[in-house]
Amino acid sequence: MNAPWTPGRTGQREPFTAFVCDESSADALRSIAVEQGWSPEKVNKGGLRNAVQSLSVSASPSILFVDLSESGDPLNDINALAEVCEPGTVVIAAGQVNDVRLYRDLLASGIQDYLLKPLNPEMLRDCFAQAQATLSAPKMAEGGNEHPHCALAIIGTRGGVGASSVATSLAWLLSSKGERTTGLLDLDVHFGTDALSLDLEPGRGLTDAIENPSRIDGLFIERAMVRASDRLAILSAEAPINAPIVTDGSAYYQLQEELRHAFDCSVVDLPRSVMVQYPHLLTDIQTVVLVTEFTLAAARDSIRLLSWLKSNAPQATVILVANRVHPAAQLEISRKDFESSIERKVDYVIAFDQKLATQAAKLGRPLAEAGKGSKTIAPLVSLSQQLLAANEDEIDGDKNKAGKGGSLLDKLSALKPKKPAKQNAK
Repeated sequence: MNAPWTPGRTGQREPFTAFVCDESSADALRSIAVEQGWSPEKVNKGGLRNAVQSLSVSASPSILFVDLSESGDPLNDINALAEVCEPGTVVIAAGQVNDVRLYRDLLASGIQDYLLKPLNPEMLRDCFAQAQATLSAPKMAEGGNEHPHCALAIIGTRGGVGASSVATSLAWLLSSKGERTTGLLDLDVHFGTDALSLDLEPGRGLTDAIENPSRIDGLFIERAMVRASDRLAILSAEAPINAPIVTDGSAYYQLQEELRHAFDCSVVDLPRSVMVQYPHLLTDIQTVVLVTEFTLAAARDSIRLLSWLKSNAPQATVILVANRVHPAAQLEISRKDFESSIERKVDYVIAFDQKLATQAAKLGRPLAEAGKGSKTIAPLVSLSQQLLAANEDEIDGDKNKAGKGGSLLDKLSALKPKKPAKQNAK
């Protein structure tokens, strides 16, 4: 399975982390880390097992060094690392097994380099130079896609601001007016309304994916997503409220990756709770549409979310949309005071239209479809046009495009140089 992906910016990550099994290797790595300007404290004891445990609760570094000496089956055990290692990370492994077949198999699995212990300074310098060159090189997609992928996340500052309504409308506009194949992913597993807004049954696809992440591939996406039209499909759920969702977030991330492969555009309806718990879901998101309202509580949370996004998704363009806006006399806080408090402008204002909202609900249609030609949806149309224009600018500017990769290890492999660094493996 070869699903294209867009490498996330590595600037917000730690530049280097290592997990080794012996003090001699740790000393060698600490010395080189100091030379490179990295923190020697990022050299940890514990090898592959400690790496998996640590990366399951923290962001992956730009360069990851793992010691496989205590692994009885390196090729099999490396799959556990793939489950927690984010795309964009260059992985270097070391071990005591001097076997050409193992060396080749590890490179094929996505590891950039395999070093034979004991480690020496010259070997490490060469290897890290290759890793840094890989990180600096542009990642270009193979194949001739007409459009680079457009990845959006829709986040509400408060419950009830209508983020899901904006998500379904944008997905419909991108697919119908923009003529782009669009995948809509509703991550409110228990109470999502995106399928309801499209008059569709959500199906079991999303809950199946969460329960069995290993099943997620192109064929699964094709079968699990529910079609709303020729160009629009949705993946959502209506999980029993007495069944808590148990996941480390890997299934959500893999679903995003597969949507990038299957569609021109992906729209993720991302609840705040999911965003906070799994910040890596925003790693490759190009645009975040932050939906708010003109209230004091929304102003407070807009400030907090804008700050959070600046730290956790610096690569994303944030578009602020005020939704369901009542006449000025009925507002809790004026637009001017709202913008002053959050220290930025609101990009789009969507008026509250009770008649249109009721009509859309009765028809089982997105607001943008039910209100064709209405002034109420004009801001949504303008926003969709802005998103498509930015996507076209990406083509004209020949920016970085998606590389090939299916599993997370495949994505690591996409960053592998054409010629491996020189080794002392026999």
